[in-house]
Amino acid sequence: MTDSVILKRDGHVAEVWLNRPEKHNAVDQSIFEGLAQIGEEIRTDKTIRAVVLTGEGDNFCSGIDTGFFTGALNPAKLVEQIQTFPEGEIANMFQKPGYVWQEVGVPVIAALQGVAYGAGTQIALGADIRLAAPTTRMSVMEIKWGLIPDMSITQTLPRLVRMDVAKELLFTGRIVEAEECAEIGLVTRVVENPLEEARAMATLIAGKNPDAIRRDKQLLNETWTGDAAETMRLEAELQAQIIGQPNQMEAVFAQFQKRDPSFK
Repeated sequence: MTDSVILKRDGHVAEVWLNRPEKHNAVDQSIFEGLAQIGEEIRTDKTIRAVVLTGEGDNFCSGIDTGFFTGALNPAKLVEQIQTFPEGEIANMFQKPGYVWQEVGVPVIAALQGVAYGAGTQIALGADIRLAAPTTRMSVMEIKWGLIPDMSITQTLPRLVRMDVAKELLFTGRIVEAEECAEIGLVTRVVENPLEEARAMATLIAGKNPDAIRRDKQLLNETWTGDAAETMRLEAELQAQIIGQPNQMEAVFAQFQKRDPSFK
């Protein structure tokens, strides 16, 4: 594990910090690896009930570190990495830092500030909820480098914006200001203090039945564009896994007894 990505814990809430503020949290090899490793660590930790994803300093993430282009670039090696999917994975090493947040079973809330360009936008889109500061600017900027976005954007952007909007963003690479980000669906809403709001939301979620929250995320992720018959069956199956179980009954008792629930 490197210092480029830091994991902090506060009870049942995990915070993941991009930690290259001197580089505006630009993505280099250490961030690719750090996000993937920490995401997998959280994925297997059943004590974590919500995640906050943010960046140190004034910017969430300025995109790919330009060292990828100015250094000793080996196109053949890069193509090999792009086309390599580790056993058991549906994402390659470049897709994993964005997609791992959808593989994590609990809600992931991104707190955004400053720029979230290129890779930064795609990492943010992997979160379930995005809270943006008024200073936030986003861009699917890969066309600037003559590339397509390839960090799992096919699994995130189509669920958030219309196809014509997505095409405009990819074709132009234009910078989108915070308020427009909210209008077109790139962020959930604009708030004055995203980190404070994200922490409050994560704490609220962590106080809910964790069995239900995990299945809430699974339900929406697996049914958003699915076949009606299959999605209705999954809805019933997931509810059957929860109803009458200790945590669900604790939620009921806590409501009737007007106290905070204590979930296991």
